Amino acid sequence: MRVMWLGTYERDYPRARVLVQGLREIGVEVVERHRAVWERDRHKAGAFLRPLPLARAGGRYAAAWAGLAVDAARERGVDAVVAGYPAQPDALPAWLAARAHRAPLVADMMISLADTLGGDRALAGRGAARLLSGADRATLRLADLVMADTAAGADWLAARFGVARGRIVVVPVGAEPERFPPAPPPAGPPTALFYGKLAPLHGVATVLEAARRPEAPPVRLIGDGQLGGWLAGELERDRPAGLTWERWVPYERLGDEVAGAAICLGVFGASEKAARVVPNKVWQAMAAGRPVVTADTPAAREELEDGRTALLVPAGDAGALAGALARLAGDRGLRERMGRAAREAYRRRGAPAAVATHLRDALEARAALTCRS
Repeated sequence: MRVMWLGTYERDYPRARVLVQGLREIGVEVVERHRAVWERDRHKAGAFLRPLPLARAGGRYAAAWAGLAVDAARERGVDAVVAGYPAQPDALPAWLAARAHRAPLVADMMISLADTLGGDRALAGRGAARLLSGADRATLRLADLVMADTAAGADWLAARFGVARGRIVVVPVGAEPERFPPAPPPAGPPTALFYGKLAPLHGVATVLEAARRPEAPPVRLIGDGQLGGWLAGELERDRPAGLTWERWVPYERLGDEVAGAAICLGVFGASEKAARVVPNKVWQAMAAGRPVVTADTPAAREELEDGRTALLVPAGDAGALAGALARLAGDRGLRERMGRAAREAYRRRGAPAAVATHLRDALEARAALTCRS
């Protein structure tokens, strides 16, 4: 099987790298035809969404596809075309390339633009949200196969946009083993690590409130984004003892940060979207063999077992989070047992080959169906 990853997808984001690596590990040839457009903007919020920055990005996008169309036409023997995450900007030109190759189009719909920018982040007005919803709907209609990262997310796409559930394949995000290798437990007093882009679904307010509780261990916070200004103001007003905040750490250093933490935190937002995700950082912590504390959601229950591979707490409940952190901080044996169990769960479900198997199997099943018809 030969697959072409085509478009302006975020190549620096772990999603594409994990999948491409995994497919190659299980014997699928992957050709990447990519032009960088969106990577220039670290945070896809705030100023990025204003008319002038969007116009500049649109110009880069048009120039990128002028070259990508030529690249795609030169390829031979393509069995599938993938519009990688985020698929929406590339769906139409990737669909045209797929039809030229008489191959199916796979769209990575790990997020809905309308749900993310108009719902969870509340950055798009009513009119913009309708346009984003139209982009979501068009992408789903053009795709022969749709990737979601959790069953909860797949069910939502089917219900929200009327997509046949059989056209959606669940492909977990997983993590790169080279970036997050298993590491021995750190020496010294235990600390908890939280990192992310500070979007609402991460629940940074819950983390901050938990860190203010006297029973909570020290918390290291890494990240910036939509709620960065709010967090800066809160820390100036009342910084918890032991809390440190670093606005940005290069991705290459995140593995060291995870290895240096005794406990890793997931997401704690109470939105519907937060209930449908198992983010990169949860899989990355599992890969490194770290116990995870995250919100108890339908998506989390798909991959995590409370008390064995993670501690699951009610979303938005700072007291429960502080209690879970205190429990782990006070029991090294529990941390080590949960870390080992988390690592094993990652190996079975989140390693690149395990993740990519879901996509390969779906493509093979579709090809077999096409041959029979």
